[in-house]
Amino acid sequence: MNITNLISKVQSVVNSEFPSMAQDFSWLHRGVAEIFPEPHHDTETESLEQRLANANRPLRVKLGIDPTGADIHLGHSIPVRKLRAFQDAGHTAVLIIGDFTARIGDPTGKSDVRRQLTEADVAQNAQTYLDQVRPILDFDTPGRLEVRYNSEWLSRLDLGKILELLSTMTVGQMLAKEGFSERYKKENPIFLHEFLYPLMQGYDSVAVDADVELGGTDQKFNIAVGRDLQRHFGLKPQFGLLLPILIGTDGVQKMSKSLGNYVALGEHPSQKYQKLQGVPDNLLSQYFELLTDLPLDSLPENPRDRQEFLAWEIVRQYHGEQAANEAKEAAKSGGKEGAVPEFSLAAIAQFPVKLAYLLGVTGLCKSTAEGKRKIQEGGVRLDGDKVTDVDTTFAEPGDLYGKVLQVGKKNFVRLVP
Repeated sequence: MNITNLISKVQSVVNSEFPSMAQDFSWLHRGVAEIFPEPHHDTETESLEQRLANANRPLRVKLGIDPTGADIHLGHSIPVRKLRAFQDAGHTAVLIIGDFTARIGDPTGKSDVRRQLTEADVAQNAQTYLDQVRPILDFDTPGRLEVRYNSEWLSRLDLGKILELLSTMTVGQMLAKEGFSERYKKENPIFLHEFLYPLMQGYDSVAVDADVELGGTDQKFNIAVGRDLQRHFGLKPQFGLLLPILIGTDGVQKMSKSLGNYVALGEHPSQKYQKLQGVPDNLLSQYFELLTDLPLDSLPENPRDRQEFLAWEIVRQYHGEQAANEAKEAAKSGGKEGAVPEFSLAAIAQFPVKLAYLLGVTGLCKSTAEGKRKIQEGGVRLDGDKVTDVDTTFAEPGDLYGKVLQVGKKNFVRLVP
């Protein structure tokens, strides 16, 4: 099937089948792993659907993001997309930038203590996060979005309040948390400040009076702590809505920058397209369900058509239809590697080499000085990761092979031997 005809066909289905998300709750359950608690469990007597249907005000739907790094990948976008679905259904998204909790770092899934970030690190990362989620969330409709920083309330907690928080949980409850349990058994250090993380994240739900909290399936413990603290402070406890952890483009392990199987939101459209058109067949249904709003029964049957359409649709979401069409044509005419202009590192006579110099010699900048300025302005990315240190240096050409160097939105080269 011609991909252009396919795009038109599916878009017409979307327009006809999704006139109003508020008419039913199919949007609520799409791609969801678990909603807790269920009716008649715990102290709840209603379901989340019932609370949504009976609410006489927009519900407050919380999503916390700790800016522990500079960039977000498609796996991180899943709860942000669900937050947008709540916005479209008329509810208030409360996006919490964990500028205070990020200084501790979420210990979930970690076998060792996280490095503590500086206040400057966190502030810089927070701004890049907001820039990257802007294409997903509704920032413009009044009453649909609150962006809050949890230092607003956490930095003001005195020792008395901290002791009150600590008194709500036992050491045994903390050690029941999967990550802590494994570290304790292996005799890996667990520092006392790490015990505070779930309590502080939970206190965020108290501070913003959340009705619903979104998170990955690995966040159930932290969200449940928020429910307990809301009860402790006399508030109605929130519902937890858990979303799957996205498998990376290798089809094996969860999407992660450290594993190289990720697609960053900040990557160039052509680079996004190239990665996504190679997603394994067995992951296509999950990617369409979690990363798009397209009706799943109207997608092409041919796996190759599905891969191309997935790549086109996701590039369209973040960069617009024109960029998606250009990325599609570039991939079609130039092949996987040829869609991105290449620069041979053999042209550089000597290593180590500074990034600012590399920007000049590749022609992405007019000079090393302009390269330094672009780095300082936050306009330089390497494989989708923003680079802001003007002294960034690469020891060997092999450190750069296959990576895409990008300045701004349209200027980029792939670095090759």
